[in-house]
Amino acid sequence: MQAEDLQKLVERPMPFGKYQGRLIADLPGDYLNWFARTGFPKGEMGRLLQLMHEIDHNGLSDLLMPLRQR
Repeated sequence: MQAEDLQKLVERPMPFGKYQGRLIADLPGDYLNWFARTGFPKGEMGRLLQLMHEIDHNGLSDLLMPLRQR
């Protein structure tokens, strides 16, 4: 993980799929779990989705709150 990845989670929208346009940090846990089961996309988007899955799965979503207020 890179330091700026956390900020990207609260700024970058999902570029495709059922939740296209929704911020990565706002994706439902079930959707993130689906990626974990079927495979994350390649590249930066896959890395960010995997990071968000880990944050959500471990109940750490509140860590992103201060970044949302910037």
